[in-house]
Amino acid sequence: MSELDQIKTKMRLKRMLKSMAYAPLSLAWEWVYRFRRSFYEYGVLKKTTFKVPVISVGNLSFGGTGKTPTIIWLSDWMISRGLTPVVLTRGYKGQLEHSSGLLKSGQKFRLNPYDYGDEPLMISNKMSRGAVIVGKRRAENLLKYFSEVKPDVVLLDDGFQHLQIHRSFNIVLFDATMPLNLYKVAPLGYLREGLSAMKDADAIIITRADMVTKEKIEKLMSSLRDHFHHSPPVALTSYRPLGVFDVHDKYIFSNHELKGLRAIAVTAIASPDSFYRYLESFGVEISERVSFPDHYFFTPEDVNDLLIKASQQSAIIICSEKDMVKMKRVSQDSRILFTKVKVEFISGEKELDARLSKVLHLESRS
Repeated sequence: MSELDQIKTKMRLKRMLKSMAYAPLSLAWEWVYRFRRSFYEYGVLKKTTFKVPVISVGNLSFGGTGKTPTIIWLSDWMISRGLTPVVLTRGYKGQLEHSSGLLKSGQKFRLNPYDYGDEPLMISNKMSRGAVIVGKRRAENLLKYFSEVKPDVVLLDDGFQHLQIHRSFNIVLFDATMPLNLYKVAPLGYLREGLSAMKDADAIIITRADMVTKEKIEKLMSSLRDHFHHSPPVALTSYRPLGVFDVHDKYIFSNHELKGLRAIAVTAIASPDSFYRYLESFGVEISERVSFPDHYFFTPEDVNDLLIKASQQSAIIICSEKDMVKMKRVSQDSRILFTKVKVEFISGEKELDARLSKVLHLESRS
């Protein structure tokens, strides 16, 4: 046996032993979540019910699947149909995560991401009507602010595992770029709970579908279909670029004008590789990749180091829109830019529209 074959054999053995060691933990984790869902389904644990429809947007995996852009698309969709949406979100790592906070649409000043979190602030900035309620005790916080915000519909952000609130419709997101071998319950894979939970899915959205082959999407759907109790609509989405902007939200140039530019790519998001691939698809010459933990709050020292590197490398700094929410609290330097995107449907939009319209009784309004 050659030295290379020996190395491969050792690696396979190591993976097999790791799988054997983790399998009991993975199985136990999966059954804990199964029992939890059953307890809520059969009324052992009580749900809080509200008099307006609740639409959940969530996922099965850890990390980012595009929930925030989807929430923004949904709120726009509802506002365009005359509804007043309220987004119920945890506000992860914000100071108000363990209490409560209210962000009303049009409230542009005196808002701090350190208080509310980056994603709630980004969502609120996009809404022309409605509000965002922040805090991990979501049912309690919605009750607290309900009479003040008077919602027609509630959007439950990252809500698929938040079973304490009764929901009218469950949208489950999958990131098309996530490797299929990670579709196992932790610690064997990257799932919060097993695929058996898909029985509660009312619609599926596969995000970043333009970044993988049709064969991979079909393999993903094939593994999901075994767990359906009905036939939920399936939509494929991508992110349409809206351009590159500065810290003052001023349009600088199109994404296509990034071609050939040297840039330091900075991220504090759950899927940094997808951001790097996105920039490279427009021909950006990434001189350095700088990744911070998801929801990280940039410090003046961080930004100063980045600006020094930008000068040394004759580069600009590019981050995501979510990162800019926090970045501009630290620096207003013109070399720091960000990309804006919006959800664009590749397929399945009409089917999803029809299901949402039925849940929200929009046919009777027209």
